[in-house]
Amino acid sequence: MTAHRHHLDAAAATRYASGELPEAASWQVERHLEGCGACAARVSAAARATAAGPTLATVRSAVLAEVAGLAPTPEASPAPVRAPSRRARLRWAAGPALRGPWPPAVAGVCLVALVLAHGGAFPQARTALLLLAPLLPLAGVALSYGPHTDPLHELTATTPGGGLRLLLVRGAAVLAFCVPALTVAGALLPEVAGGPGPAAWLLPALALTLGALALGSYLGCRNAVAVVGGLWSLGVLAPVTVRYGALPAELLAQTLTPWFSSPAAQAGWAGAAVCCAALLAVRRHSFDAYDRPEFP
Repeated sequence: MTAHRHHLDAAAATRYASGELPEAASWQVERHLEGCGACAARVSAAARATAAGPTLATVRSAVLAEVAGLAPTPEASPAPVRAPSRRARLRWAAGPALRGPWPPAVAGVCLVALVLAHGGAFPQARTALLLLAPLLPLAGVALSYGPHTDPLHELTATTPGGGLRLLLVRGAAVLAFCVPALTVAGALLPEVAGGPGPAAWLLPALALTLGALALGSYLGCRNAVAVVGGLWSLGVLAPVTVRYGALPAELLAQTLTPWFSSPAAQAGWAGAAVCCAALLAVRRHSFDAYDRPEFP
């Protein structure tokens, strides 16, 4: 299809611009164009040379005039196409994960825990924070991907950069915000006798997040997060509730320790994370609209 393994030649650009390429090949071209300004310029020139070229030029002029008052004259050449930088693409892709009410909510949870603990009203706040910490990244993932939370989901999910790739970028953005905030807050909270350390939640959170992503390939992102979060809450809270009929802080701290701090527990969470990552790799195409072969 191309004269070069990674770039489009003039013939391929013309076939793409005229809609003659198969759908799977067109997806590969579009994915390549996200980061290659030279090929984007070649495709743009090919599109202007088709029968739709005058219509595209009219639409472009109208959009520029409406948005910024920059309509070019008919003789003016379009500005050269410049591919966005990798940092700009990552910032755009991760944007929905770091907008909206979720980041302030995480910061609010940390702040409230610190105020209650150091104010003497709730000295066992670290225990409660550790119970919630693995669930907060799940909430961030659920709120950053899907038609219910992302107004551009229908558009982005059908692009070559959508699907699992976009979900992983946003999941990484969620963890990049949660991990420092919750770990620092946990370290600043008073220790609870017999309770886990402030960073013991990291492996469980990673395993739960990967588990939700893998399960999301079957159930959808929001439903998978609800299932995994519910199982976590039942697994941690149910034993204490059934045995004691209540959730006193000191008993909850002792109950959390086997889930977090023991070597067996940490090894189990690490193994679960690896298994969930492997399942996610196997199920990766379920997040795509089409199976996409390697770009030639």
